[in-house]
Amino acid sequence: MIRKQEITTFEFPEGAVIWDVRDAKAYAEGHVKGAVNQPIDGLNADLLTQVDSDQSIYILCGGGSKAPRAAEKLEGFDSSRDYVVLMGGTRAVRDAGIALEQGS
Repeated sequence: MIRKQEITTFEFPEGAVIWDVRDAKAYAEGHVKGAVNQPIDGLNADLLTQVDSDQSIYILCGGGSKAPRAAEKLEGFDSSRDYVVLMGGTRAVRDAGIALEQGS
């Protein structure tokens, strides 16, 4: 199931699985704390085996266009999981004044 949530109201729970689906360069320039870089072109069914099946996977990008596509791609591999698209992406985080981390 794919759900959507505004990133500015997301509380980033401890241990959350957060995938930033931008390319490595964009990720290194600034990403949400705790996010793991999983570029959309590299998403595959094997990556899902690294996450417990009962854990939600939170997906974000730079501005909100890649994350929904990534969620659809992941749902194609396993439709029984919970995918949450964080709408607005890192741009919304930056605009809200929330600090981003840099580097890989």
